[in-house]
Amino acid sequence: MPKALVNIVTKEVKEMIRDPRILLSMVVAPLLIFPLMGFMLRTSTEAVQQSLRTVPIVVADFDREAAAQNLTNFLKSAPTLRVQTVETQNIGEIAASAQASNITAVVIIPEGFSKNISEGKQAHLLIYAVFRGSGVTESATYAVTQGVIEFYKQKLTNETVQTEFSDPEAVLNPINLSQNSIVKGKPADVSPSALFLFSQAQSIGLPIALFMLIILAMQLASTSVATEKEEKTLETLMSLPLNRFTLLVGKLAGSTIVAAIGAVATILGVIYYMGSITFAAPAQPSIDLAAIGLAPSFLSYAVLGTSVFVALLSALALAVVISVFSEDVRGAQSLLGFVYTPLLMPMFALMFADINTLPFGIRILVLALPFTHPILAAQATITGDYSTAILGIGYVAIFTVVILYIAAKLFATEKILTAKIRLGRKKIRED
Repeated sequence: MPKALVNIVTKEVKEMIRDPRILLSMVVAPLLIFPLMGFMLRTSTEAVQQSLRTVPIVVADFDREAAAQNLTNFLKSAPTLRVQTVETQNIGEIAASAQASNITAVVIIPEGFSKNISEGKQAHLLIYAVFRGSGVTESATYAVTQGVIEFYKQKLTNETVQTEFSDPEAVLNPINLSQNSIVKGKPADVSPSALFLFSQAQSIGLPIALFMLIILAMQLASTSVATEKEEKTLETLMSLPLNRFTLLVGKLAGSTIVAAIGAVATILGVIYYMGSITFAAPAQPSIDLAAIGLAPSFLSYAVLGTSVFVALLSALALAVVISVFSEDVRGAQSLLGFVYTPLLMPMFALMFADINTLPFGIRILVLALPFTHPILAAQATITGDYSTAILGIGYVAIFTVVILYIAAKLFATEKILTAKIRLGRKKIRED
């Protein structure tokens, strides 16, 4: 690597690291904000879980017969419920008392409940949730009560069927369904739901990480050029006996290095935050990706890495071109804001839909955006369809060369110092 290029890259990295705005917003803030959000979420989730260990409810038995008493005793035996019984049969008084206390639900066993059960008729049961406007906690505690009653209903059904059949399970569940998958044209003894969860994690995680990386890189590249224009140091830099293309490459390389650091910080923060969301979720069955042919190969990593690299390079070059037409950092950030929408479109489209299912016009538009193709390359690591990913790399490479050519032309002239565009004006003005 030429010494001049090394010096430019070193200069860019040092200036960005010394800038407190970049250091705080792109490195320190993600490492603090996301963990803080995760900590608060984890704390509140643990508080909800603690409240679910003993859910206070009221049972009002208006029937007072055997089946009603059996249900009351079953609810009292449930480890997650703390049952209080009341003698009054005035629902208004029961509701007012429950609202004024910490009761979460009221179970009313109406008169005739036991008679209907004994005669094989459908019995009626009333459950009232006490609404206090606390959202998730109320919903979760009510679900606990509802789950215990559903379990009792299933138990009662099994006991009823068992009096007529020796194997109640065969009557209630006559078909034992085995759910498997076909992967790459071969049958696999893997649950489809587990594969769908794996696929969803891939389709959501990578676009978010890629979006963060490209946004950070574009912000850094545009800020680098705009800052030098604002502080009038770009003129001095361009007056040096230095090849303009070397200057362009140095700025792109410096932005890439610092963007990678910021992306790592952001991704680490997001990983902690996502872990705070999922730590209480039940563990999903593990999948042996190698056994079913879904383990990424060296070729898949190479294709994905190349796709991400050319997309990142095109984003950096695009940011440099945009920043040329700004007067200061604020103007560069404002102009760059118009580019973020095309970045978001493929991410959201491909997170929830296969590209082949999109309408033809939307599909062409999404494929025309260079930042779509790394997401398609990631899907190719699962499906093994590398032809689409390689064609995408070729398209993005051509797009990048065109943008780099435009950027090099701008750096080769004085337009980089004089070209300006202001929001609200339709034409570019040169001073």
